[in-house]
Amino acid sequence: MLEIPVIQGRGFRNVVQDGRTTGFQFQLRNPNYRGFAASLLDGIDVIVDGEKIPSHVPLWTLQGRTVDLDQLRESVDLRWQLDELATITVPRPGGLGPGVHRLEIVIHVRRSYFPPAVSRTPFTTERSMVIVPDAPEGGLKFGVSTYSYTGDIYSTMTLDDVLADVADMGATGIEILGEGNIPSYPNPDPTWIEHWRERLDTLGLTPNNYGSWVDTTRWHDRTLTVEEGAAQLQTDLRLAHRLGFDSVRPKFGVVSWNLDPHPIWSDVVERSLELAAELDVVICPEIHAPTPIDHPVTQGYIDFIERTGSDHFKLLIDTGIFNTAPVLEMSEEVEIGDGGEIPPHLRPLAVPISDLVAVLPHVHFIQAKFAEVDDTLTDMHVPWTQIIAALQDAGWNGWLSSEYEGRREPYRGNDQVRRSHALLRTLASRR
Repeated sequence: MLEIPVIQGRGFRNVVQDGRTTGFQFQLRNPNYRGFAASLLDGIDVIVDGEKIPSHVPLWTLQGRTVDLDQLRESVDLRWQLDELATITVPRPGGLGPGVHRLEIVIHVRRSYFPPAVSRTPFTTERSMVIVPDAPEGGLKFGVSTYSYTGDIYSTMTLDDVLADVADMGATGIEILGEGNIPSYPNPDPTWIEHWRERLDTLGLTPNNYGSWVDTTRWHDRTLTVEEGAAQLQTDLRLAHRLGFDSVRPKFGVVSWNLDPHPIWSDVVERSLELAAELDVVICPEIHAPTPIDHPVTQGYIDFIERTGSDHFKLLIDTGIFNTAPVLEMSEEVEIGDGGEIPPHLRPLAVPISDLVAVLPHVHFIQAKFAEVDDTLTDMHVPWTQIIAALQDAGWNGWLSSEYEGRREPYRGNDQVRRSHALLRTLASRR
């Protein structure tokens, strides 16, 4: 599916030829109500970060052919269809630097059915775009959670669109929500699984973490039994394995504001460890605000690891626990108390980075939770400089999976995830 904005979120990148960065490019949806001959195009004005590019400079790529403005005007069989994208390449030695750029566009189209004095019609649009640098080789791995696209997925974007978006920004890992992203869950059609695997292979994506739920309050009159909970977890372990994932995050029902998991959790997991080992899938409970690292819940998981000696039960850290400022615009609505006082469960924990370092030997996966990265690539809540430094100093080389949980305007998720990756990769490259 094409995005509604004329300037597409995908396709904004620097152009590298023979090892040199020679310019940048972006993609456009046809802004007209019909397709038309490319010879009716009369140029494009490009303003990037306030700098205007002469209209004859950009190159157009339509239907696999790249032409300049004169060739565009003289073309006979070239068209711009409504369902096809145009790629605009702007020659510029050195390209654009990593980060956020403001792109303003005016597309000029001649309309034969308008009087000559007004036949040259301008289509004007603008959008903030992000240049994401390449990830440094070795060390940390960078992925994206489909949760970042909540509100867009299945409305303005398909799952295939999301996967393409993740690959387009140069991420290599994909994290999904089992019940959110798998059609006919828990029994997807084998042809869908085959398509999933082929799609990931084509895009160069690695399935890394599968989100699941053990809903202990599924029924009104009783909670899940251990047997029922184990059956649910094992269903997801098997399905995750079929889809190529090597870790599963089970979200157990909780019994307190500190997110104490329902008491059946340990028996449910213990009954599933043999299967997890057989499938080579790691079960990763989540350390999520308002539960800090130095807490009985976390210690209970660590005690379980040490008691069982299993390599298939480890921790998943959600970086929302490191927030230094409150996030009040949550995607899942939780009411603020009377008088505007921030309730305890929404107050920033500001967990010390030293606490993270202490448990890193038990950490399998990190959800790089964030809510706002601004135009200067500054996260408004999470201290990424310290986190990245601590991970690199400790030699931790697992996945950082960007998980956007902020405002849900259309396409805001894919823009924010790009900002997250630009920030994280820039920090990782500095050391």
